[in-house]
Amino acid sequence: MRDDRDYKLDLSTNNKQPTAQNAQPRPYLSVHFACCNVYCRIYRNPDGSRYEGRCPRCAKPVAFAIGVDGTHARSFTVK
Repeated sequence: MRDDRDYKLDLSTNNKQPTAQNAQPRPYLSVHFACCNVYCRIYRNPDGSRYEGRCPRCAKPVAFAIGVDGTHARSFTVK
C-alpha cells in the first residue's frame, strides 16, 4: 500500500525530556482534592512565589506559598 502523506508521525520518542536544550521540567505538587476525590498536579506560578491550582471538578482554588521554612513534601491533601 502506498503512503502519500507529506508527514510521518513518530510516537516512539520519550516525551519526559524537555524539548528545548536549556529547558527544565516545570516544578509541580501532587494534590488530592478530597472535595471531589480527584488527584491533580498544580504548578509553580510564573513569578515563583507559590504553587497555584484548582480542583478539576469543582474549581476550588488552592495555593501553597514557597518559603525557607517550608517542607520538602511533594504530595498534599486539600479538604
